This record gives sequence, structure tokens and C-alpha cells, in this order.
Amino acid sequence: MITAPGRITERITLLGSSEVCLYHVDGAGEAALIGGGMAYLAPSLLPQIEAFGIDVKKITKLVVLHTHFDHCGLVPYLKKLWPWMKVVASAKGASRLSDPRVTENIAAFNQMAIARAGLVEEATRLGFEFTGIEVEQTLKEGDRLVCGDLTIDFLEVPGHSSCSIAAYVPEEKALFASDAAGVYYKDFVFAAGNSNYDLYQQSLQRMAAYPVEVVLLEHYGAAVGEEARTLFSKAIQAAVDTRAAIEKTYRLTGDVTQTTEAITRLVLARSPDYFLDKEILAMVIGQMVKFIVKAQE
Repeated sequence: MITAPGRITERITLLGSSEVCLYHVDGAGEAALIGGGMAYLAPSLLPQIEAFGIDVKKITKLVVLHTHFDHCGLVPYLKKLWPWMKVVASAKGASRLSDPRVTENIAAFNQMAIARAGLVEEATRLGFEFTGIEVEQTLKEGDRLVCGDLTIDFLEVPGHSSCSIAAYVPEEKALFASDAAGVYYKDFVFAAGNSNYDLYQQSLQRMAAYPVEVVLLEHYGAAVGEEARTLFSKAIQAAVDTRAAIEKTYRLTGDVTQTTEAITRLVLARSPDYFLDKEILAMVIGQMVKFIVKAQE
């Protein structure tokens, strides 16, 4: 796993931080950003772009792989900096980003992160608070974008989010999975099937069929080589194990709240420094518990 900002391959560069990642894809005469990050990354992003010699004038697309607050919070600031760049997402993602209730939540969570990082005054000065996103192009299963001398193929991978898509660059054997592949934290895989656990497991199986040498995640970096080739088998097993743990705990407690609390404690014990607040993590786990309990019943 490569977790620090910098080159992943000759064509792909990790930007942001180890906790929240986005990627620059260099197609020679044209480039794309994949992932929308969080707003608090703004002060560190421009120095990274300069350090890595990225020509921002070549960036023509910014692809939002799903619309959770920690994957699109930086988009308004980047669009303001580089207005020629087109924002791209799934049709369902575009629909969600046009819903004021969704964008208010995205703004609130990003503002909380800005405050926690001590960047409130800087956010006001530089203008990187979340202000909403206009999706200018939508993508669906089987669509392909040309990015210079590279191609980016898209597949729909719902389950973590109803709007989740993944991007595959065949020339690099690189799969940008975001959280549709789960969240990797050191030696622990958090199975993040919080929208629809059945679809989450099906999406893992679909992505596992792709030949990969690089798997790009939006939390805790990118897997390369053997780690990339075995990543989906680990994710599939983690999803099976997590489902079994939820089912077993619910059989013992008979209560959704108690089951959620128990599984949250288990996850926090495995990943005590996880970047999400306990309350948000519990909310995500609660969504999974409710789905799995309903399916079991």
C-alpha cells in the first residue's frame, strides 16, 4: 500500500492525504482528477501540484465516484480555480448533488472537518467552504472517457452508495474503486456496504474480475502489485465475515441499536485512529445492520 502523496505509477499521482485521497491521471496531452476529496485539503493541495510538476491547464475532467461528503467536498474550490474543468459523476450522483438536503449535509460535515483542522479563518480567506456542485456530464455503465492517450472505462458499483461508480484505465491495469471496495486501514478491511449490502457484495465480485496491477482507494492510499491483485479477495472475505458478525450479534441481542453499538466497538478496536468520528462510523454501521437484519428476517 502506498499511502503518502506522490507517484503511484508514471501516469497516476496520489494527492491529498493518506486519510482522504484523490488522483491525477496523466494522459500526456490531457489529464483528469478522480475523486473529489474534502474541503480541508485545499491548503495542502496546491503545493503538492507544484511539487509534482502537474500542469493544471491539462486537467479537463474531475470525476466524482460517489457523493458522500468525504468524496466531493473539495470540488467547488477546484472548479473555481480551474473553471475549464468539467465535473463528471453518475446520473444518480448528479441527482443527489442537485438535492438541497444532500448538499446541506455535505457542507455541514466538511465545515466540521475544516473546524477540526483549525482552518476556519483560512477557509473564509481562500474560499474553500463547500458551496455546491453542478455536474456537467453524467456517466453510466459501459461509458468511456478519452483522456489524452489513455482511456477511462466506467462501471456501476452500487452498494456502498447508490450512486457509486468505478473507473478502470486498461493501459495501466488501474481500477479506481473508491469505497466500493471497502475501506482499508493497516491490516483491517472495513466492509462499507451501507447503502445496500447485497449490491455491495455483488459489486465486489464484479470488480474482482478485472485484471489489476493498481487499485486506487480514496482512503488510506493505493494498492500496487501483489497487494492490488489480492485486494478484492480480501474485501470479499471481509464482507462475508462482517455480515456473519452482524447476523450473529443480532441473534444474541435481538436489537438493532445494541448490534450497531457492538459492531462499532469491534471496528474501533481494530482501527482506533480511523479518520471518521465515532458518531459517523456508528451511523454507517447502523445502516448496514438495518439492511442485513431486514434481509435476514
